[in-house]
Amino acid sequence: MAAIKDTKSFMRITHRYLGYFAAGIMAVYSISGVLLIYRDTNFLKKENKTEIVLKPNMTEKELAKEIKMKNIEFQPGEGDLKIFEQGTYNLQTGEAKYTKMQLPIVLEKFNQLHKSTSKHRYASLNAVFGLVLFFFVISSFWMFNFKSKAFRRGMIYAGIGFVLALIMVFFQ
Repeated sequence: MAAIKDTKSFMRITHRYLGYFAAGIMAVYSISGVLLIYRDTNFLKKENKTEIVLKPNMTEKELAKEIKMKNIEFQPGEGDLKIFEQGTYNLQTGEAKYTKMQLPIVLEKFNQLHKSTSKHRYASLNAVFGLVLFFFVISSFWMFNFKSKAFRRGMIYAGIGFVLALIMVFFQ
């Protein structure tokens, strides 16, 4: 019985202090997560006009990569000035003028947390945060006595949440 009490105490105390630690990280992730939901809209974005000289005679794909835009398609027309939805590109001079809708820099930095890969500078933070969240899942089962009514109800709600997540993932 002593080992169970020690494990329970350890889980509760660690859960508490990791919770405080993770609260700040979760605030940033929650803001960026909500913003990413609306990334296909102009919510909180402002128009940013850019004029830049690039190498001449670029294709649509090369231009898109260079100015970090997707789906650039030149409109039909003759001459060196190619027009696309967000701006223009001069094939002869390489001059590009375009408009992008962008989040303020602070919010854009927040969003990079969600978009990082294993080589990104935030990779270790993301991994630690994921492990802390997984610890919360496991340690939460030690918050109540295993035989209590609150624990049994909690298991039902945990099961419902798990099944709902699976349904949302597999039956889009």
